[in-house]
Amino acid sequence: MQFYVCKGHNVMAHDFRSPRCCSLRGFSLIELMIAVAIVAIIAAVALPSYREYVNRGNRAEARANLMEGAQFMERFYAASNQYVNTDSSTPTLPTRLNQSSPTYSITVTATVAAFTLTATPGGSMSGDKCGALVMTQTGAKLAPNASGISATDCWR
Repeated sequence: MQFYVCKGHNVMAHDFRSPRCCSLRGFSLIELMIAVAIVAIIAAVALPSYREYVNRGNRAEARANLMEGAQFMERFYAASNQYVNTDSSTPTLPTRLNQSSPTYSITVTATVAAFTLTATPGGSMSGDKCGALVMTQTGAKLAPNASGISATDCWR
């Protein structure tokens, strides 16, 4: 009969355990906790960068919708020589401008000689540092509610 030494215990050869039972090891709780801590640190660093990346993409979509809305208003002006309807009501923007970007809602305010388009953040963008994006008939690009960032950075 053969004997194997396994963690200081004698195991006989006819035992159901094989001699390699001694070499099988798992993770200790400390090793597992260290791995979880490393993943948590990486996530804490990566998540804000990812959110800013997504916010920049949503702002780019809102800027494109504002530009398309400004083109719509200029075409409306070319056809009627004013930015409002004949009953002095503001023209309605195409529905695709608000449907394509659920994170921003596009609104227009207009007079006979001027208009202002505003993209107001909503949903996941409600806490965006740029706030609302505004465009006027002169092409001025504003971010009046930007906190700690310039309007040019919001429109970049």
